[in-house]
Amino acid sequence: MQPEEIVPTPQPLSRSAAERLAGALKAVADPTRLQLLSMISGSASGEACVCDLTAPLGLTQPTVSHHLKILVDAGLLTREKRGKWAWYAIVPERLDALRGLIP
Repeated sequence: MQPEEIVPTPQPLSRSAAERLAGALKAVADPTRLQLLSMISGSASGEACVCDLTAPLGLTQPTVSHHLKILVDAGLLTREKRGKWAWYAIVPERLDALRGLIP
């Protein structure tokens, strides 16, 4: 007879943690935003400019910028202004937290 495996029970989420997680899940619950995360994550430099993202998505700059703002507001991307362009990069720990939800 083998001893039972003890699996630790995760602690319930606090209200603020649940709200942050819900905001991130809501942000990624859109195909365009998932594509943006994938494109930025897969870029050679680990970052991308709006000007690099419009053509592959077939969307206008204002539309892409809107989606990127939602991802920044959810804490999944950072935004750095360089000249007239904004550059976006993944926030690895936030994306890892979402990946951890999928077994």
